Amino acid sequence: MLRVALVGYGSAGRGIHAPLLREAGLAPSVVATASPERVAQVRSDLPGSQVVPDLDAVLAAAPDLVVLASPSGVHAGQALACIAARVAVVVDKPLATDAAQARQVVTAAQAAGVPLTAFHNRRWDGENLALGAVLAAGTLGTVHRFERRWERWRPVPKARWREQQRAEQGGGLLLDLGPHVVDTALQLFGPVVAVHAETAARTTAAEDDAFLSLLHAGGVRSHLTLGSVVAAPGPRTRVLGSRAAYVSTDLPGEPPVFEGFADLPGHCGWIVAGADRWPVPRPAGSAVDLYRAVGAALALPDAAARQAAMPVDPWDAVAVAEVLDAARLSGDGAGTVSLPAEPLPHTPGTLGRSFT
Repeated sequence: MLRVALVGYGSAGRGIHAPLLREAGLAPSVVATASPERVAQVRSDLPGSQVVPDLDAVLAAAPDLVVLASPSGVHAGQALACIAARVAVVVDKPLATDAAQARQVVTAAQAAGVPLTAFHNRRWDGENLALGAVLAAGTLGTVHRFERRWERWRPVPKARWREQQRAEQGGGLLLDLGPHVVDTALQLFGPVVAVHAETAARTTAAEDDAFLSLLHAGGVRSHLTLGSVVAAPGPRTRVLGSRAAYVSTDLPGEPPVFEGFADLPGHCGWIVAGADRWPVPRPAGSAVDLYRAVGAALALPDAAARQAAMPVDPWDAVAVAEVLDAARLSGDGAGTVSLPAEPLPHTPGTLGRSFT
């Protein structure tokens, strides 16, 4: 049985990773947190697990897998420490605060033969799985625009590091929600060759308001909107094609904002063609599948096979970081930023690179 360590027991570690790990049969046996309050939470939630103060103590416990649910600004350094210790690692998004650090982490993992993956859990959302199936079936015809919004009404920021830290420290929506929406766009419509962005920090230390226009190499244009000061959120997803559109209004964890298009039981989103519309069945799948795939990968006997079977190719996280770097440059006044046309390397055989 794999010995799993979880670094960080805040909103991500306790609220997302620990439950998914338990459901996947990978309950953490070691948890790193220095907060007395969170130590008590670990002892209540995960009785029998070992609680240690930091990553050094985690690595001294010799786990088979480390899950980094720590603040974004320390992801790269902690991932490199795990790689140096030759311990497989899952890094919550973003893999690093910029593309240069992300490349360093992935290159180090490949050189050391250490399995590495990024926690791009939204690939397993019903909405994305349903949309991937719709696109594969050609139902929409030729797609020309993908719209994804992640908007919320939070005029008073929470007292947590995501809202209080500067961008270079890992704060702001570009590094919090940006990896999710950019990864979705890349998985659905392929590499990006140009980025134009508008960004602002209205209530927080880094961006809490951002619009990204991405031009994909295949010609599709993605419009991605992130906002914390949005009293009237727009449709969650809209994909426009030559035959029809796909529309989804429900944001997980938030009430529906367009009652007429609210998801029906067993369905996820709608196909719309003028006055005609019909619901899209919800495919099977959820974020726990990511951790099930990690467990299956690490059970393989061959080192190369273990990395190839990890659910998210870490080079995909580098591609996301490159788009986010370009968005920050554009938002700071650089205008439209071009990206290289040549694709990044990939890990042969890696699972999870698309929703279909």
